[in-house]
Amino acid sequence: MSVEDARPRVIELSRILREHNRRYYVLDQPLVDDAEYDLLYQEILELERIYPELVVSDSPTQRVGAEPSNQFQKAEHLSPMLSLANAFSSEDLRDFERRIEKILGNVCKVYVTELKIDGAAVSLLYRKGVLVRGATRGNGRVGEDITTNLKTIPTIPSSLRSIGRVPDMVEVRGEVYLPISGFEQINRDREAAGEKTYANPRNTAAGALRQIDPDVTADRPLAFFPYSLGHQEGISPETQSEVLKLIEEWGFDTNPHYKKHSDLATVITYCEHFQSRRSELDYEIDGVVVKVDDLSDQERLGSVARDPRWAIAYKFPPEIGQTKLREIRINVGRTGALNPYAVLEPLTLGGVRVRQATLHNEEDIRKKDIRIGDVVYVKRAGDVIPQVIGPVLSLREGQEEKFSYPKYCPDCESELVRPEEEINSFCTNISCPAKRLESIKHFVSRGAMDIRGLGVQTIEKLIDLELIEDAADLYSLTFDQLLVLPGFKGKSIHNLLTSVAVSKEQSFARVLFSLGIRHVGESVARVISNHFRSWDTLYRADLEAMGQIDGVGPEIGLSLRSYMDQPRNQKFLRKLVRAGLCFESEEVVGQKLEGQSFVLTGSLPHLSRMQAKGLIHSEGGRIVASISSKTNYVVVGENPGTKLAKARSLGIKEINERQLQQLAAGQIP
Repeated sequence: MSVEDARPRVIELSRILREHNRRYYVLDQPLVDDAEYDLLYQEILELERIYPELVVSDSPTQRVGAEPSNQFQKAEHLSPMLSLANAFSSEDLRDFERRIEKILGNVCKVYVTELKIDGAAVSLLYRKGVLVRGATRGNGRVGEDITTNLKTIPTIPSSLRSIGRVPDMVEVRGEVYLPISGFEQINRDREAAGEKTYANPRNTAAGALRQIDPDVTADRPLAFFPYSLGHQEGISPETQSEVLKLIEEWGFDTNPHYKKHSDLATVITYCEHFQSRRSELDYEIDGVVVKVDDLSDQERLGSVARDPRWAIAYKFPPEIGQTKLREIRINVGRTGALNPYAVLEPLTLGGVRVRQATLHNEEDIRKKDIRIGDVVYVKRAGDVIPQVIGPVLSLREGQEEKFSYPKYCPDCESELVRPEEEINSFCTNISCPAKRLESIKHFVSRGAMDIRGLGVQTIEKLIDLELIEDAADLYSLTFDQLLVLPGFKGKSIHNLLTSVAVSKEQSFARVLFSLGIRHVGESVARVISNHFRSWDTLYRADLEAMGQIDGVGPEIGLSLRSYMDQPRNQKFLRKLVRAGLCFESEEVVGQKLEGQSFVLTGSLPHLSRMQAKGLIHSEGGRIVASISSKTNYVVVGENPGTKLAKARSLGIKEINERQLQQLAAGQIP
């Protein structure tokens, strides 16, 4: 390839990468994952190496991040926030060491390795030990001032502990991340409410940091790992390992897996170790950062373009494979949303045989130009559902077919609608067979009516035999009817009928949640039931009355109104009322826990989790999913999780089951 042949490709790559940078750093809406981005970046890097005359000042290889948005005030970093060059193999790491030796000479070196947290980089400025400003990376020189939002993160101290050498001024750099457990809980709540789930923890964390309302940020269980210092006055650490210990003394939670190494061989072993163990962590990592430990050596090595010469990011290879996309099918969810998925020629990824993969939505298929018959890249990380990244364009032969998104529901042939600002089309037929199956599955699920013994196959058989039309018919099933089900005999039938009968005791809030109304998750159902107290009162309420409730906006109000006005839904609700389900809230016993927030961790000896939540709610208390400095109590049972350690680090009061019952009774434990 000549320089004239390379020029248009470099221009095109620059345009593509700038757009990806803008979507990643500014909008928190990336179109590609890190693996795809790295392929494009390595291509332009290699072309610029071969033809240095093609390097321009605004090339993506010469810049860090992207320009800050106008949504926040700009914040200039006192020292630049650099990016990192990448290594993809042990040989790349050896090249890194050889480059160091050319500058420093053959001297004994000590390295520090740190896990590369997949989050959002921020810089915290402390004056006299007090946090005065927090900012995003931005373009490396200027970021966005998000101080108010960062102050809601419990692992970011508002002032530095004085047991360490507190500097006159210092920038602490690090990564804000969302624990995987917290991310999964958020998506479960959103899915239950019929809302679009988030793509990954990194984007969710970055999006939470850019909220105008800091209460929205505070509602996300964000955390922070520091990894370096920027500008500093009044201190003079000599090594990176000393920096990390100093940061710990100031009150930060540093990542516990950093390690010193006396040679590169142990660095490579460390990288390989965490490459195989990354799925065991409760936060996402995409590699290991390798740094020269001695800060004076770092200064001598300096930086080139946007990258320091004294550090490199060893990137883990993504679990990506190639296979042919045989077919694109559509799955209809309980809310009627159409979700496309790919039928693949089987391939093995991460030790798992993969035959299907998600395609996200219609817009994703169109933007990536994914066609039936394409050879496609498929990614699977840990236990995440496989997903199609995009087509292998170099293998496209010309016979591939563009996918035509259906205009009618593939299950009931009803016309589809696509609401404004939605990325999915919806089937609005409330009798749609696919929606019916999904709605019954939701109705009997543990968080809803909690009817045990009803798996998907059993529900499908009940529908096929025309024993049930909807979930309300479960309450009229008889012993003799259930005898026809495969594998059901006396004891299993008795257990199922008992579980159905017991479910009638579920609260109005649980019944409301079980209906599967779009946007009405567990917490919203509880708010609505506590406010309106009965279905009759709710039914008579207008949209204005619904919109005035804290936590219930106009979108939820419209969804409720639409559901209640459907004649078929009204028939379904009458059947549930006749079956004896609860459509009125019990009177609140008291408000002894009003204003108090609780986190549950571990198994309680006598109360189920639902019973414990009910006890707290009945006295006006609030259950929160994650620990923060605003949490009042952590209720500790057997085998508590990581929440207990975090609660102790924040000084949150611990109570057991008996003490919770005492609090609810108005006694001081």
